[in-house]
Amino acid sequence: MTDIDLLPSEVEEDLRSSVRKLFTDRSDAESVAKLYDDPHTDTSGLDRAWAQELGLAALLVPEDLGGAGASAAEAAVVAEEIGRAVAPVRFLSSGVLATTLAVGVRAGDLAGRLAAGESFAAIAFTASSPQIRAELTVDGDGDSATVSGTVAGVMDGAGADEYLVVAGTGSDTVVALVAAEHVRTEAFLSFDQTRRLADVTFESAPATVLGRGEQAAQAVRTAEILGRIILAAEQYGVAQRAFDLTLEYIKGRRQFGRAIGSYQAIKHRMADLWLEVSQTGAATIYAARVAAAWQAGEQTEDEVELCSLVAGSYASTTAVHAAEEAVQLHGGNGMTWEYPLHLYLKRAKADELILGHAAAQRRALAPLIDLTA
Repeated sequence: MTDIDLLPSEVEEDLRSSVRKLFTDRSDAESVAKLYDDPHTDTSGLDRAWAQELGLAALLVPEDLGGAGASAAEAAVVAEEIGRAVAPVRFLSSGVLATTLAVGVRAGDLAGRLAAGESFAAIAFTASSPQIRAELTVDGDGDSATVSGTVAGVMDGAGADEYLVVAGTGSDTVVALVAAEHVRTEAFLSFDQTRRLADVTFESAPATVLGRGEQAAQAVRTAEILGRIILAAEQYGVAQRAFDLTLEYIKGRRQFGRAIGSYQAIKHRMADLWLEVSQTGAATIYAARVAAAWQAGEQTEDEVELCSLVAGSYASTTAVHAAEEAVQLHGGNGMTWEYPLHLYLKRAKADELILGHAAAQRRALAPLIDLTA
């Protein structure tokens, strides 16, 4: 066990400032909204910016594999800013999930490519599944194999350079890598166009086996835990920004000769929302700190899994509630395309389903805290 400090470090504040500036300059609400007018809008430049220019793709890669050797605490800061800007980037899918899986199976070459921002990877699993695996067939006993099957609704499934495949459970777990040229993808219109989904098909696709057995199973488990925490941090960013936009609006919007924020009913709703968002921030920051301690060997896996489920389920609910309150408290303006609130509501609702719904996470949490589900 180790003491957990929730206050941000100087390094984290500098990181937050750099990431916020990037998204302020290159991913404002107007440019994000263009994805709903034209789903084929190219966002690869923004991905190169965070991955290569800021070096954020290397955060979760150890130094001995060519990375920055940072922790979940720093990755959570980045995710908060992504949520705040509803930025259309591959950070969660490639920079967190795929990277963590590659590191877990000690796939040095892949981890190095991801860390350098030379490649973006996607894991072939249905985004709404709480488990990072799919019903795919992986044939082959050695380092080479073939993969067959289709996975529906893969997060950032279209446009990835490489695809990680996870099949089996426990000692039968297999992690394999397939190049994009051997994969057929079909993107479809999703509720949140800033994180597009695609159906991914493998037809006897040649693959390189990166890991098998318990080591591979542990790598998958680590990716699931860190993924929930980083997603929760993003949801906290969505909720905080929705609250901030609403607070700014009710202080300036006047009705019957006074700011609408001066009415008691509005004050009560904002006070309740502030408390909910603040509690979410505490839960997600604590979970990220515990995960960082776990990565350093100072916390148990059971503790970090518990924290990930608490943060994930709570942040998921808060993000949706904050976005819905923002739309309502903006009145008729909240329903217009010119206000960015629809971007936050769509991201919150889509994130609510990623890596399992909050209800499923609470069911998984129950036995860990001795509750009967």
